[in-house]
Amino acid sequence: MTWLDCPRRYRMSYLDRPPPPKGPPWAHNSFGASVHNALAGWWRLPLRERTAQAAGDLLDRGWLTDGFPDVAASELNRARARQMVQDYVAGLDPAAEPVGVERVVATRTERIAVSGRIDRLDDRPAADGGAELVVVDYKTGRHALTVDDARTSMALALYALAAGRVLRRACHRVELHHLPASRVLAWEHTSASLERQLRRAEDIAAECAKADGRHKDGLPADRYDEAFPPRPGSWCGWCDYRARCPEGMAAAEPRRPWDGLAAVDGAASLPGTPLPGTPLPETPLPRVRPEPPAPEPPPSAASEPGPGGSASRLAIRSCTDGGQASSFSP
Repeated sequence: MTWLDCPRRYRMSYLDRPPPPKGPPWAHNSFGASVHNALAGWWRLPLRERTAQAAGDLLDRGWLTDGFPDVAASELNRARARQMVQDYVAGLDPAAEPVGVERVVATRTERIAVSGRIDRLDDRPAADGGAELVVVDYKTGRHALTVDDARTSMALALYALAAGRVLRRACHRVELHHLPASRVLAWEHTSASLERQLRRAEDIAAECAKADGRHKDGLPADRYDEAFPPRPGSWCGWCDYRARCPEGMAAAEPRRPWDGLAAVDGAASLPGTPLPGTPLPETPLPRVRPEPPAPEPPPSAASEPGPGGSASRLAIRSCTDGGQASSFSP
């Protein structure tokens, strides 16, 4: 969440008008958006056309080149991404129609309104013989993930909560599908753990709305840091606003737009091969072949992540103070 990462970056992103110019686009965001778009498009194809070859072709046609240092680097990563999506869909049942692809869900409490888009919402057989909703979130980053990433993700928990309320069905299982390592990191929430994440989101939104209110009431620019302090660290090298933040410039050297990409000249770049040092206690990507009841079709016109980076997929807005939305990027 932008507010938790750095209140100053939050202010620059959502409150400053006009907003400060951002740095150049990131190649790893182009990579991730291209993969997400190809997988979303694959599920929208007619059943008979859902092949691994088709997934690769969608990736090629929608490949985004922003942030790569040159054509050669772009092509190397395109080939890697193509193989990645082909390997991934080869483990899926094309007839297992999801409940939604890029599915918009929303819910609200007395304090906040939550809305967002889920990469994929599955309907799978449950252990009790019934069916269960499962939130699936695709990940394409180079860093190893663990089950704790799924367990502690506020975004995934709120997706599950909102999906359950929208569809009037229980939704407790959330999954991170890490394509580079061919792993599923899954967590089964309880109603109590989902409620705890919702209360946490309400508390964060209240804190954020209080700062927004000071800004709206005319907080002088030389006092912005009272409400929107910087939180400098090594991560500042990745910040779009680093060049306009003295603390960020002092905290970290700037990252090049392609520094977030995995290497492509060794085994670590091959789909299904873990990155060096990656622990593998989790289960491999399963071949899920449920036989769900007739689900509603996926939306035909869902918005996609932009070329400059993954889109903000979850937004939380304070209902009491009219606070500015805070965005998550799952």
